[in-house]
Amino acid sequence: MESPHGVYRIGDSGEAVAEIVGKLERLGLLTGGHDVYDEATAHAVRGFQQQRGLMIDGIVGPETYRAIDDARWRLGDRLLTYVPSHPLSGDDVQALQAKLQELGFAVARIDGIFAADTQRAVTEFQRNMGLPGDGTCGPSTFKALQRIRPMATGGRPDALRAREAVRAAGPRLSGKTVVIDAGHGGFDYGWEGYGLRESDIAYDLAARIEGRLGATGVRAYLSRGRDQGPDELARAAFANETDANLCVSLHTDGSMNPEAQGVATYYYGNDLHGASSSVGEQFAGLVQREIVARTDLLDCRTHAKTWDLLRRTKMPAVRLEIGYVTNPHDSARLADPAFRDVIAEAIVVAIQRVYLPPDQDAATGMLRFGQLTV
Repeated sequence: MESPHGVYRIGDSGEAVAEIVGKLERLGLLTGGHDVYDEATAHAVRGFQQQRGLMIDGIVGPETYRAIDDARWRLGDRLLTYVPSHPLSGDDVQALQAKLQELGFAVARIDGIFAADTQRAVTEFQRNMGLPGDGTCGPSTFKALQRIRPMATGGRPDALRAREAVRAAGPRLSGKTVVIDAGHGGFDYGWEGYGLRESDIAYDLAARIEGRLGATGVRAYLSRGRDQGPDELARAAFANETDANLCVSLHTDGSMNPEAQGVATYYYGNDLHGASSSVGEQFAGLVQREIVARTDLLDCRTHAKTWDLLRRTKMPAVRLEIGYVTNPHDSARLADPAFRDVIAEAIVVAIQRVYLPPDQDAATGMLRFGQLTV
């Protein structure tokens, strides 16, 4: 479900708003049908966004619009099948993936997206149950899923597989592929403050990281050009097409409060469904600690989110919010090219540390670019 006008907020009205309100009512977040986006609607949207790991702003943009639509589906409501050009997504897919994992069938990640790995798991389940192995979830497959008790209890099979894939890739950076996503771009400047634009800082950092990774033998791809501004879905699709090992999305933050400051790192995760990227969480922690150890930016820690770039990339992905351009201290640091070099080195070192076994790893803040395993 795509938003025809892109964004809905307080004061808007019409059929699309009535549809949003109706879906929020069915989710138990709002009462009293109407077609005006009022304060009660915004409050319900903020509650939904918080529950789902989205940006909490009380505004329904395309990402929140899709998430509201996803939330309406329950397992068995519709036929589930793999459509490569436009994969189905929803809470029903997430429930299916969780059930398959409980039963011991390999799903790469519980993300609510019916992709090729989910189709393979469904096909394997069907063959084990003596059903036609077509990879499509219809009535007979739903009934079989309801009848079978879980075989795998406790633990995270998907996390174990993800960590094994990292171990099998080896410690050397050479030969690996990393996508560097510079946030915003084009006419979307992001946050602005003290003469700085978020889009410009992100692109400059991306270029610095690309150069360093290239010197280690990494195939590094930028998700956009200097004057381009693709949306989150296009960025995720680009990352998937490269078959990358990791994806790093670069942003700065901003606030109406000039005292807000610091660095935070985000990875895919949603407490509501118990879904997360284990390697993404590890990567986020490494990046956050390296930056905090090497700079004087305030530590705003790591957090799980379901933003499109984190959820829809097949590889572990993190998003960094590196300082506030609206804060005098952070903006002064970000304006310094030498400081940006420090940030770039911290991120490259964190990428290396994802692949280092414990006996080869270094203490946070101690590993330098010249010591990387190339």
